[in-house]
Amino acid sequence: MSCAGRAGPARLAALALLTCSLWSVRADNASQEYYTALINVTVQEPGRGAPLTFRIDRGRYGLDSPKAEVRGQVLAPLPLHGVADHLGCDPQTRFFVPPNIKQWIALLQRGNCTFKEKISRAAFHNAVAVVIYNNKSKEEPVTMTHPGTGDIIAVMITELRGKDILSYLEKNISVQMTIAVGTRMPPKNFSRGSLVFVSISFIVLMIISSAWLIFYFIQKIRYTNARDRNQRRLGDAAKKAISKLTTRTVKKGDKETDPDFDHCAVCIESYKQNDVVRILPCKHVFHKSCVDPWLSEHCTCPMCKLNILKALGIVPNLPCTDNVAFDMERLTRTQAVNRRSALGDLASDNSLSLEPLRTSGISPLPQDGELTPRTGEINIAVTKEWFIIASFGLLSALTLCYMIIRATASLNANEVEWF
Repeated sequence: MSCAGRAGPARLAALALLTCSLWSVRADNASQEYYTALINVTVQEPGRGAPLTFRIDRGRYGLDSPKAEVRGQVLAPLPLHGVADHLGCDPQTRFFVPPNIKQWIALLQRGNCTFKEKISRAAFHNAVAVVIYNNKSKEEPVTMTHPGTGDIIAVMITELRGKDILSYLEKNISVQMTIAVGTRMPPKNFSRGSLVFVSISFIVLMIISSAWLIFYFIQKIRYTNARDRNQRRLGDAAKKAISKLTTRTVKKGDKETDPDFDHCAVCIESYKQNDVVRILPCKHVFHKSCVDPWLSEHCTCPMCKLNILKALGIVPNLPCTDNVAFDMERLTRTQAVNRRSALGDLASDNSLSLEPLRTSGISPLPQDGELTPRTGEINIAVTKEWFIIASFGLLSALTLCYMIIRATASLNANEVEWF
């Protein structure tokens, strides 16, 4: 079976697994939606006529927060034991609420405790809303999860905007804030569950592919080693057999010089005086320089296919067909020019007859379309197969990296957070 045939099941399994992964991702797209919060901030600095006003567009309502508008003065927690408290996680967290303030909004930093604890502590001190700013400057606000916090409004903003507001509060500058409902945002393409499933699917895919490649290489190495051992044994036996074969020099008047005597079946040339010929056990005669390379590779008579190893009793059980494709390729490539030249000469010379060649028992040489694929052609086929496998592996790895990057970015922008 060819490499392509063995690779087929593995490819089908990989494609099926990839398809299931993608459908699972699409089915798991029902992640939580969220609402943006439009926040207007008004800063009244002492000694300044017109108040400073700026807008925050990147706020996000918490998942369990009422989606409603609210307005109030922004307050930060009082220092604890002389140290500023920005987190609001300590049970002793307090807020100083001026007597003339009816509605106020707590400003807290993300981290150290759950969103529910922060929001519940601010609600305990009668805050109407809680604005939590992120603790990572390069991260967008997330959708907070805070079940059981009641009707208090919870919004998250970026760290940069949160620290801007905090800088005014630390200077005892009055800050007013209005929170309005923005746009409803649909679920993103990825959730944590789909990311995990896709990752596991690709890991399984890589394990299956790796196992198949390891098995394939082991089988190929075993086959190559066995073939090399047989070739070495065959070569050693062939050399021993060749050394036992009879050779002689063609002399004037020998039957080989007769025009009607069969030509050498390897080079298709007639025998001449002083040519060294090799006589096989089957009594067929060939040029020594032509038949020795053939016997080294085939160990059979080129005409009758007699196994000279068995005939000479050297290795009776050793087959002589281990490297037929290689031998055919060598014979075709090294003798093609000589055959064409000899046949052309025979056809142009009316005094010579091709009949001895037809009746001598030589197997006709295959046509170009019937030749066994050459080593170079086999290498090209194997190279194409491995190129396809490598491309598939690279595409799988790039797809996995792309999905992880997209999922990570999506989770940063859309993931439901508890802390």
